[in-house]
Amino acid sequence: MPKPPVQEPNFARMVPSGDNMERDVCVTCGFIDYVNPKIVVGSVVRWEEKILLCKRAIEPRKGYWTLPAGYLELHETAEHGAAREAQEEALADIEIERLLAVYSIPRISQIQLMFRARLKRPEIGAGPESEAVALYDWDDIPWPELAFPSVNWALRHYEETKDRTDFPPFSNPADGL
Repeated sequence: MPKPPVQEPNFARMVPSGDNMERDVCVTCGFIDYVNPKIVVGSVVRWEEKILLCKRAIEPRKGYWTLPAGYLELHETAEHGAAREAQEEALADIEIERLLAVYSIPRISQIQLMFRARLKRPEIGAGPESEAVALYDWDDIPWPELAFPSVNWALRHYEETKDRTDFPPFSNPADGL
């Protein structure tokens, strides 16, 4: 028996009924293609007094230093995602301690959840998305070579709370956008 023909979606920009935002809507079946921000999860990881940084092997900002972080996957908790990213980018086995900050980056449609974490053991190595990884003393962090403003924010928020066990999560600095 022949298969029925598959009808290709025919999208148009419009405001769906009951909504207030223009979206891509299939005029054939009514499917609404919601495009929402991406969630990034990562962590400021420490070993004793040193901070773990990864030198990016991919764009954007290839060759610059960052914290282990990346996109949250479907069906994954934020904490598991941050630990997975540390493993993928720095071959690091970490323990998440607590949420450090929630940053909103609307110009690139990202929400970033940054955690405080510690290495379970000091063995690290460059994963496929990293050219190099290193543990830095605070005074040796390559500040001019940090990949993104939010890396700077998270490091500074970590430094502000490193000796505290209880604090509310940070958000974007007032001058941060």
